[in-house]
Amino acid sequence: MSYMSNMSCMSCMSPMWRDGGVAGIRFMALLLVVALRVDAAEVNWPEFRGPRGDGTSTATNLPLHWSEQQNVKWATPVHGRAWSSPVIWDRQVWVTTATTNGHELFAVCLDRDSGRIVRDLKLFDVEKPQYAHPFNTYASPTPAIEAGRVYVTFGAPGTACLDTQTGEMLWARRDIECNHFRGAGSSPILCSNLVILNFDGSDHQFILALDKKTGRTVWQKNRSIDFQDLGPDGQPELGGDSRKAFATCQIASLDGQTTLLSQGSKALYAYEPLTGSELWRVEERSSYSGATRPVTGHGLVFVPSGFASGQVLAIRPGRQGEILDAKTAAPGDGQLRVVWKDKHNAPKKPSFLLLGDLLYGMEDNGIATCWEATSGKVLWSERTGGHYSASPLAAAGRIYFFSEEGKATVFAAGREFKKLAESQLGDGFMASPAVSGEALFLRSRTQIYRVEE
Repeated sequence: MSYMSNMSCMSCMSPMWRDGGVAGIRFMALLLVVALRVDAAEVNWPEFRGPRGDGTSTATNLPLHWSEQQNVKWATPVHGRAWSSPVIWDRQVWVTTATTNGHELFAVCLDRDSGRIVRDLKLFDVEKPQYAHPFNTYASPTPAIEAGRVYVTFGAPGTACLDTQTGEMLWARRDIECNHFRGAGSSPILCSNLVILNFDGSDHQFILALDKKTGRTVWQKNRSIDFQDLGPDGQPELGGDSRKAFATCQIASLDGQTTLLSQGSKALYAYEPLTGSELWRVEERSSYSGATRPVTGHGLVFVPSGFASGQVLAIRPGRQGEILDAKTAAPGDGQLRVVWKDKHNAPKKPSFLLLGDLLYGMEDNGIATCWEATSGKVLWSERTGGHYSASPLAAAGRIYFFSEEGKATVFAAGREFKKLAESQLGDGFMASPAVSGEALFLRSRTQIYRVEE
């Protein structure tokens, strides 16, 4: 609904407005507030963690409380087993799903307003699925969507572009080789004419850019780190985990340069997004299986380093060609450096939120922490209970965390801890939330909910 269409409706909605007077002026002002609120609220949620890829929403009236009986507009079961998060464009909500055994892979489209399933498309049959860890699924990567097209990936088993109006498969790639070892988890992002994806498996580790229109490879960049982890039998130690990652890329402007940030195993990389040229990297050799999407601000990049000796890293970007070991001081006269790091309560699966000068995170075992973003000072740390895989959401001064047990905890954003609400819904959240207008779209293990006041 546009501002002008709201204005055109006003002349026929109220005799108070037609007749003038104070009451009419007040009524018009109220309608203007409503119209501007509708226009201000973002309708589209195009990628994992939303339009900015950082979990923030401009919504001003998201619900604070809900349950199966309260503030749920609709709930729609989705077949299969999948942890991919919803993406939204106009009236369409898209997710992927898969059979539990991974033999059949699907894309599902729901009507945003009613929850009705509009399309249920089987995209790929997989004769011999790779192994996926029981904690993971065969449809964990979140799609990316734009006007007319949705891009879905299941990792090596298949990546496709679909026409959102007809459901037609416009192109598909099934020739990308990668042993995901524990299952795929990295979601695609869109940049200019490219679809960009991480592939970090036990055998191959690279980042790939596909042409959005055709699906052809525009560039492919192998990870440049020397893993130095081969055992006496010539195979990677940790059974391949040491080379595995699940993370999703992020586009950011750093020192005036558009930069593609991509976390692989044991390193965070910065690339030139249109060519794949590596700009710099920060190595953390004691960690692996990074799973988050970086956030940026204050000239810094914030990212948890991953499993094993995981820690929070606040990184100041470097010059092209710089390489830094996160355990050492900044090299020579280079500008690439770890400004601060903290091993306490570092999340492994949920991504960070950066709001103003404060960084928020949820450790997987249920400890929420607030850091001062530029110094790393811990301002508060509180146990919420439960376990967490979903990344948090921020809107209108509130922070929403969603647990694997189905509990949602809402905090006030700020330098002092203040819990605002707790709600329980569904059978647990592995997927991250989406927002459209003033509604939450939450995917539980078995259903998708539209939650709003």
